[in-house]
Amino acid sequence: MTAVTPHTTSAIPSFCEGIQYFGETWPDFAQYGHAPAIASGETAIADPTDPTAVYQTLLAADALRYLTLQMTASKSSGHPGGFASSVEAYVSLVMLGHKNIFTEVGHHAPGFYSAMFMDRSLEKMGIATVQELRDRFRERHGLLGHLSGQIPGLLGPAGPLGQGQHFAMAAALLHPDKLFPFTVGDGGLGEPYIVSSMGHFHTAYPEVTNFLPVLVWNGYSQEHHSMVSLKSNKEMLGFWKGNGFDEVILVDAKEYDDVDQSGDYVDSTAFSFRQRLAFMKDVLIGVDQAARLALGGKRTIFIIKQLKGAGVHALGAKSHNLYAHHTLDNPDIVSALKGRSLSPESWDLVRTNLARAGGGPAAETVVTESILPLAEIQNLSLEEYPIAGDPKVATTAMGHLVAKVGQMDRRYLVTNADGNEASGISNINKALKIIHPTDDPLYFQSPRGQVYEPLSEDACAGLAAGLALMGSRTLWCSYESFAINGLPIWQTVIQAMAELRRPTPSTLTLFTAGALEQGRNGWTHQRPEIEAYFAAMMRSGNVFPLFPPDANAIQVAYEWGLATQNKGIVITASKSPLPIRTTFAQARQGLQDGALVLQEIKGAKTVVLPWLGT
Repeated sequence: MTAVTPHTTSAIPSFCEGIQYFGETWPDFAQYGHAPAIASGETAIADPTDPTAVYQTLLAADALRYLTLQMTASKSSGHPGGFASSVEAYVSLVMLGHKNIFTEVGHHAPGFYSAMFMDRSLEKMGIATVQELRDRFRERHGLLGHLSGQIPGLLGPAGPLGQGQHFAMAAALLHPDKLFPFTVGDGGLGEPYIVSSMGHFHTAYPEVTNFLPVLVWNGYSQEHHSMVSLKSNKEMLGFWKGNGFDEVILVDAKEYDDVDQSGDYVDSTAFSFRQRLAFMKDVLIGVDQAARLALGGKRTIFIIKQLKGAGVHALGAKSHNLYAHHTLDNPDIVSALKGRSLSPESWDLVRTNLARAGGGPAAETVVTESILPLAEIQNLSLEEYPIAGDPKVATTAMGHLVAKVGQMDRRYLVTNADGNEASGISNINKALKIIHPTDDPLYFQSPRGQVYEPLSEDACAGLAAGLALMGSRTLWCSYESFAINGLPIWQTVIQAMAELRRPTPSTLTLFTAGALEQGRNGWTHQRPEIEAYFAAMMRSGNVFPLFPPDANAIQVAYEWGLATQNKGIVITASKSPLPIRTTFAQARQGLQDGALVLQEIKGAKTVVLPWLGT
């Protein structure tokens, strides 16, 4: 292990135990570092143009770069490059008091962990020093390689690309007074879901603009150039304008380069100190402007254009992850760490600012660190149909209950990509109304409805699951055969719910079963893998696929699921009229025991005919 560089000019803060290298104080530190830019009792810097604020925000950027690289190199594993190119934008948000930050880039996890360490959030899980941060990175009971629901201060999970916007939009809908930025990589921009899901959300909720995409345009994805790396700045601006954004703010590091770096994407840490501050100032001002616009009713995106890997061990896609040879003694790692090393005074200053920002550590202040109050649900009045009575449509019976819940809980949201009417639940539309800019009673449409109908299973599952993760009740409806296209985001949320340190309403689904109807529609409606998908997910311990066989059992299943927490409840039922086979008591026994006996006929031999749902 390389020895810590000695530093004798000041005492080393205790949290710095484990820092590999300390550096000298930056130029003009006496002028711009003598007191924290976020004053005691304040939650943000007062002025983004203030030289002291700019100077200390840049200090924070290098502190996070340093920690991200040292933490990952301590395990020769992890992903430092992507976050390194976004860090000026990230710390700008934090210094401006915005800590409700999501990401769709799971590979940015080390940077987010570094930020949570610096603002003291990780102390809630016993990580108080840099050494402990290093020791517990990528360990089972520590900091997983991708963002997890169990980490204090982090609002949502991240891993699969194209998902972060769902969480940000859900949180924005529930908390209109707060800003919810989310970082998206230009490598992930190739996922079609990101822009399309935001497009429908913008149409359904034109007044909800308080989520802010932050595009990290660094020219590379995981192993090669990103698919948008050849776009000009003008083309990128046009892309977002053409997709419904009112304001696009782009800060391009190339315009500040004074060392003649080649290519369209450059590393700002290679600039002269004066130009580093100039770049930092304009990012800080741009982020402040973007935040104010988003909170003020304008659909806004902020874009930071900077080479991937800025300030770490490599550049471009080569900076994306570390390999076995990238130890703390590796020359590239050593050089990068020394280049980003800060003085003890600087570390202390950064920690003070980040801990004060937003009103305190993220683990105490972000919206997901408290339980969202829910409307009380009273007297659902289930209707028990008689055995062997007239056949009933199970989905319609559940729809009556869904309508009642939505009328008692005005935040309740039902999502469906293929139309509720086709699934026998038009009663939901009649009671709650489809969210649509065209008010039309014939089609049960209203701008203030509670039924969200984008033609995308990802958008349906994403908003429904995201709202549940944020603490609100929802129902995602789909054909069983089509639901497979929305399950990735649903799976991400379910796994996060299993790890959460707080209770949240279970995310419920209603899938119209395929056995009776779908077979007549041909191969497009035959997706047998979906049952296997749920069977595999059941291993997490909080996924419950339910197959109620009739209109009585489905009401019991929905009533039970509505009262649960942190689970994934899958209700699969028929939209055709079927005979009533179970009483409420039998259905409740089936939920408890996993099976029930419908009929016993004694004879010479025993024959068991098991029946699973529809």
